[in-house]
Amino acid sequence: MGDDAVVEFSEDVFSVPETQPLLMPLPTTVPLQIFVCSLASEKGYDVDQPRNLATSVTVE
Repeated sequence: MGDDAVVEFSEDVFSVPETQPLLMPLPTTVPLQIFVCSLASEKGYDVDQPRNLATSVTVE
């Protein structure tokens, strides 16, 4: 089910185990969040205090 053609153009490839389409968010969400958190930390962004967070979650 994977796209092996992309391997020759990439340095890193993340493989996801094949599963039912309805269950696909389960094996993909947590690894993606860990990857994004690591990427943000490497770029020097504060992952605990993201910019504009207060305007999107403030409830009056």
